Amino acid sequence: MALTPYQQLEQEFRRLHAFRSAASLLRWDSAVMMPRGSSELRGEQLAALETESHSLVTSPRVSRLLDRAEANLQGLEDWQQANLKEMRRERDHAIATPQNLVSRLAKATARAEIKWIEARQKSDFSLFAPHLEEVAVLVRNKADLLGKALKLDPYDALLDEFSPGMTSAEIDAIFTTLGRRLPSLIQEAIDTQAKHAPLEITGKFSASKQRHLATELMKTMGFPFDRGRLDESEHPFTGGIPGDIRITTRFNPTDPLTGLMGVLHETGHAMYDVGLPEQWRGQPVGRDRGMAMQESQSLLLEMLICRNRPFLRYMKPLMEKAFGVAGPEWEVENLYRLLTRVRRSLIRVDADEVTYPVHILLRYELEQEILKGELKIRDLPEAWNTRMGDRLGVKPANDAEGCLQDVHWAVGSFGYFPSYAIGAVIAGQLYESLRSERPQLDEEIAAGQFGGLFDWLRQNVHSLAASVSTPDLIRNATGKPLSAAAWLRYIEGKYLEL
Repeated sequence: MALTPYQQLEQEFRRLHAFRSAASLLRWDSAVMMPRGSSELRGEQLAALETESHSLVTSPRVSRLLDRAEANLQGLEDWQQANLKEMRRERDHAIATPQNLVSRLAKATARAEIKWIEARQKSDFSLFAPHLEEVAVLVRNKADLLGKALKLDPYDALLDEFSPGMTSAEIDAIFTTLGRRLPSLIQEAIDTQAKHAPLEITGKFSASKQRHLATELMKTMGFPFDRGRLDESEHPFTGGIPGDIRITTRFNPTDPLTGLMGVLHETGHAMYDVGLPEQWRGQPVGRDRGMAMQESQSLLLEMLICRNRPFLRYMKPLMEKAFGVAGPEWEVENLYRLLTRVRRSLIRVDADEVTYPVHILLRYELEQEILKGELKIRDLPEAWNTRMGDRLGVKPANDAEGCLQDVHWAVGSFGYFPSYAIGAVIAGQLYESLRSERPQLDEEIAAGQFGGLFDWLRQNVHSLAASVSTPDLIRNATGKPLSAAAWLRYIEGKYLEL
């Protein structure tokens, strides 16, 4: 029996998924295993895969099949119709970007990422600047082309790749609310916490012991080690694909809490991928609903669940056993104070959840100015340092503490940064509804029972994949449109407690 146009499209997009899966694993390998001298070769490999992917999705055959499938939706289930819509969206995005630009950008970002690592290690922005300049020019060209094709502002076109449906106008509204409240809130939290300073943890904690504990926690939460792994890299991330998930982190020998929280953050990403419908795997509708939703899952687990007293009551005996420690600094209340300490710090990935959005607002502002040509690449370090001083009252002592701390711009991910803060806001709104519907949550977490938490997330977030828009997903899960209100209530309740 002949395949329908829709069934033929499923086959084509399954091939596209295979290409992109291979590229994802190559990028993981670049960060974790690949010799630094192989970057040019890896850039060629990634460019070849990007070119093949682009050719497939923009092919006349796919265009014809889309037209025919959209003309006759009879017999298609709701998720298949949603899949067809995502196929069209993906094709429109791809066809707006010429293949030679896709190839040039893949090669440029592969080179830039390696130079970023070297520049960061040497704290010398000048080593990275010409490569960032090249990437910025190519991304600017891409944004212009996408914007014209999709009838969007160029920057909104980039945002749409990472957080579909979100616009800079919506983000501006949320960021304006945060920007008004955060300066005073940060100082209030610091003043409140000054009355109860925590005891510092001292000693050395081997990476092997930290890894063992992290692995135990991941297993308890349901991470499938038969289809995933944990490694170390310069910049923690979650890579791979559903069915082959790769988590990386950094272990600090004098600060075991940082590495553990990094693992739990990435586990939030991974559990989202684990919860995506297996039936939809390999199809556009089967992906996550963008990076803002991804970040909501990682931040919800790390910040709202794990940096909280119930989880620490569960983790305390595990830490004592793993590290052979005891004493007042390892008591739950002291661990809680250490993990919720608000400080005006320089490094985004180490920032507390109160000051964290300020780091994002800075990057959001700077990357738009770069893309508009209002900020020259050579002036980025000075602009970064000055505005960090203005916003948080701290200034980097060197480039590694400043504009070299993130890999995102090196790999061309302009438009990604807002998803972190929007993800936090989404997490706050989801958490408020989760606690309302599951009043026993604290008791479950304290007992090391995470099934109820992930059942709720699978039902309201994971199982929907990309079948609904972000605004609809949030409204369905919480009964309200997205706003900063729930997150601010959560932050004020947690950090201004007496």
